[in-house]
Amino acid sequence: MKKILPQNVLLVLLFSVFSSGIYAQQFKVLLFTKTDGFHHESINDGVTAIKHLASRNTFSVDWHENASIFNDKELAKYQAVIFLNTTGNILNEEQQAAFEKFIKAGKGFVGIHAASDTEYDWAWYTKMVGMMFKIHPAQQTAYLKVEDSNFPGMERFPKKLLWTDEWYEFGEKKADDLKILVSVDEKSYNPYAKWGDKEGKGMGVMHPISWYHNYDGGRAFYTALGHIPAIYSDQTFLDHVYGGIYWAATGKGL
Repeated sequence: MKKILPQNVLLVLLFSVFSSGIYAQQFKVLLFTKTDGFHHESINDGVTAIKHLASRNTFSVDWHENASIFNDKELAKYQAVIFLNTTGNILNEEQQAAFEKFIKAGKGFVGIHAASDTEYDWAWYTKMVGMMFKIHPAQQTAYLKVEDSNFPGMERFPKKLLWTDEWYEFGEKKADDLKILVSVDEKSYNPYAKWGDKEGKGMGVMHPISWYHNYDGGRAFYTALGHIPAIYSDQTFLDHVYGGIYWAATGKGL
């Protein structure tokens, strides 16, 4: 004889199926903010902003500062890793190997601002980021210019935008396949900086600020924007960051 479930049990089952569809997450990311050097005051603002992005865009985010999370078992839970204003040497050799394996498995990386001031001696990482931080002048207002709008999150980014931030000057390119999304016009601010024996005079006509590329089986997105805490409540910037997260985690959107 066919067993008929009580009506209240059926309702519970139907609700469970329905609610799981509503709250299913698109993907899961690891947000990492460990520092071994300068600690940006904007980190907490960034964490709050990315958590809000996760809530708004139906993805899941775990925030960690302990590098022990970088092992095969834990990283397998994520589709992308975000380095938010990390600095210095933050992973040991075993953790670095786990992260390399993660990217080679087709996963993604998102670097925000000081992610390019991280792990200078790890050649694989510097090539993934694409260019490393060298020096910066005082915070100033300058014009941003969109170089390529064919990328997720760039839909509402104006072709030219007045923006105040800490303008990183980068060293030589570590990867030749970088696709530049945004640049800064050096004619609109004073790029000169001098720190002891280190001197910066700008990068010339093309001064990249944000880019992406496919890397070692996976994907990498970087933006140098994100020094000032208030930036993390700016919708244009949040669209830009979410576009990078979405592409890094899924490979979609191009």
